Amino acid sequence: MDEFKRHFIRSGQEIRLCISQIQKNFPENLKNKAIQSGEAGVILECLGFRWELHQPQLFQSKTLTKLYVMALARGNANPEKELEKLLPAQLPGKMKEQRPIKKMIISLKINDPLVTEAAFAVALKNLYLREVKVSVDDVLGVLAAAHILQFRSLFQRCVTTMMNGLTPGTIKNFYLAGCKYKEEPLTTACEKWMETNLVPLVGTQIHLRKIPQELLHKVLRSPRLFTFSEFHLLKTLLLWVYLQLNNKAQTIPMYETVLSFFSSFPKKCCFLDRDVGQNWMPLFLCLRLHGITKGKDLEELRHINFFPESWLVQVIANHYHALENGGDMAHVKDLTTQGVRFGLLFNQEYTTHSKVIAIYGFFFEIKGIKHDTTSYSFHMQRIRHTDLEFASSVYEHSPISLRAERLVTYEIRAQTLVDGKWQEFTTNQIKQKFGLVKSSCKSHALKIQTVGIPIYASFSFVFSLS
Repeated sequence: MDEFKRHFIRSGQEIRLCISQIQKNFPENLKNKAIQSGEAGVILECLGFRWELHQPQLFQSKTLTKLYVMALARGNANPEKELEKLLPAQLPGKMKEQRPIKKMIISLKINDPLVTEAAFAVALKNLYLREVKVSVDDVLGVLAAAHILQFRSLFQRCVTTMMNGLTPGTIKNFYLAGCKYKEEPLTTACEKWMETNLVPLVGTQIHLRKIPQELLHKVLRSPRLFTFSEFHLLKTLLLWVYLQLNNKAQTIPMYETVLSFFSSFPKKCCFLDRDVGQNWMPLFLCLRLHGITKGKDLEELRHINFFPESWLVQVIANHYHALENGGDMAHVKDLTTQGVRFGLLFNQEYTTHSKVIAIYGFFFEIKGIKHDTTSYSFHMQRIRHTDLEFASSVYEHSPISLRAERLVTYEIRAQTLVDGKWQEFTTNQIKQKFGLVKSSCKSHALKIQTVGIPIYASFSFVFSLS
């Protein structure tokens, strides 16, 4: 019995060594060779079909190589000798001399529902032809087939296709595939794509419902997250919760519909303190509610009874303290994790793009300028309330500060996608006094050179203690 076990172990070790050597010695020029003209030497039984394969192409798959070598070894009284014959047959000088060892039938069981007949056929076709195109619609199934076949080059091409094919409709499944196969470049690409597209794109489509909570949490914690304002980000997150609880909704509802839905819950406790809301508490802890300063917006949040009362009391107390102290944000300690964020999405049709923001009685214009086909700059500048167009209607209820100077710590960032890779630019953190005269009203400009479009420009700032 011991002798049998030793023989079995020795045979298994030699099989593994043989598989490794076959793939190492297999000539590169034959891996992409066209379909063989001779009779197929291997029949693969899989998914209820019989697939005819040629030995040289089969050896690109570790799984099929293992099945073939094991079947060859099982069919011979002296398997070690047959395995020794197989290695010389794969060397470049021996390819024409060596006849096929024998016609072999191998079987492969696949239980993954993603691997359809069509996806498996595409994977096998890639054994024969150079870089058969894999469509975004089919890529999940082909990726799963490549993983089962241990066909690494095809697997990597599928990953590249997925990284270049991220959309609101594909982001969920591509991210989950990256997690399933522990393919870090794919999961990282999904996270980076979501950081820029959560608010301006995904948040406007019904696909928002499908975004996994884990991915959403990572994106909310990222310092690279793009948003038009803190209030825009809050509305996106409220909408995500609404869609989790209203599975039959087929279109994006009006914001008023979302508010009415949360207002309909009994008032005995806030939504996040309910059983259904506690699971989502970590998401809302990532928000910077202190960046929501408009009284109307804060009143809406109080009315829907979504947040714990203590949260809103603290936010309002911080606002009163800041107003009483000329805008000083004593409650904000770190620009990266607590700075108030505003954003510009600079599209191809723009030569200039700007908007005015107001906080604690100070008014700033954030602006992007296109200088030529690849040159852009982004800056912010303080403006007088009397210079605002439509000031009486837009900022009718805003306080107005008469302070001549305001000390601000800020950072301007820009991101854009070029050939599948993100380009990132930043001014780094700058502390500057903003006055109302020309020499002191303007920030440092972030100047960039890029062919990427659109450009996601983020302005993060804190009113530092004077």
